Amino acid sequence: MRIILFYHSLVSDWNNGNAHFLRGVASELLARGHEVRVYEPENGWSLANLRAEHGDAPLREFERVYPGLRSNYYALDTLDLDQILDHADLVIVHEWNDHELVRRIGAHHARSRGYRLLFHDTHHRAATDPASIAAYDLSGYDGVLAFGGVIRDLYLKNGWAAQAWTWHEAADTRLFHPITAVQRGYLVWVGNWGDDERTAELHEFLIDPVRDLHLHAMVYGVRYPDSAKAVLADAGIDYGGWLPNFRAPEVFAQQRVTVHVPRRPYTCALPGIPTIRVFEALACGIPLVSAPWDDTESLFTSGVDFLVARDGVEMRRQLRAVLNEPALAQSLIQHGLATIRTRHTCAHRVDELLAIYESLMAGEAIS
Repeated sequence: MRIILFYHSLVSDWNNGNAHFLRGVASELLARGHEVRVYEPENGWSLANLRAEHGDAPLREFERVYPGLRSNYYALDTLDLDQILDHADLVIVHEWNDHELVRRIGAHHARSRGYRLLFHDTHHRAATDPASIAAYDLSGYDGVLAFGGVIRDLYLKNGWAAQAWTWHEAADTRLFHPITAVQRGYLVWVGNWGDDERTAELHEFLIDPVRDLHLHAMVYGVRYPDSAKAVLADAGIDYGGWLPNFRAPEVFAQQRVTVHVPRRPYTCALPGIPTIRVFEALACGIPLVSAPWDDTESLFTSGVDFLVARDGVEMRRQLRAVLNEPALAQSLIQHGLATIRTRHTCAHRVDELLAIYESLMAGEAIS
């Protein structure tokens, strides 16, 4: 099949977690013999920020790690959809795209009908800012891929789409798998500061426990204000700045435990949706302790695949247990790995995507 993907960026994961899943899915589709073309805006903010901070070196490293992946850059005012979508079989448009691009592709599909067209939503705006989602014209789309059941249900309930499917994120196990490395510390957390969506939670479940337990810890991510960096330093936490996502397996291998601290919208309004970092950490075989989130879709088995800490006190207790009980740590590693490998790889998600495509080709609707 010829598959066309419109996303914010394939080559830059600077504050762009969507690149993680996109790279894994595109790699899997290519490995199965499909033709995949990814389009991203020529001056996207993620790529612009990455270049401003690090130049073009990360782009050369991306090409080395993903030799089969490349982006096609476009300017919206000169975009030739007739040429790009010629002979396409499946087109996916991500919700971080410009509203006008979304509308134009939908209008093109309404005229041609030569391919299947899906909208991909991986954000909490459907629950927290519904007006922004309602502003997308999806009338020409065949349906929506939503990264959680609650998002899927909102599209159907609000009449934004006639069909919607749950399509969770997953780990790209071509890159995210256990590797052997010298363990240099106790704890690592990879994530962005979060625009005050989880500041209090980061203090309760990460910063304060690390300080009180006197752990050697590393934090990676972007958009950390000077005040946040000062807080990390005061707790004895080393800040490593932006980390290319494909280097995360090496970083995980050097530490003994990691934590998951969901943003507030996901714990309050979007149960059942973890960050992709959960999938990636478990795929790398590092024990995980999570702040509370409601796994309403039974993606994992809490207490078996990872531990849950209901508050800061319990986080301290769970971290001590993982670090001081090798048998517990090994059990978490084994069960987490098994769950990822049997249910949550990008290969599984491509199977799901192709099943949705086949159902659309057959004129059927599946849930």
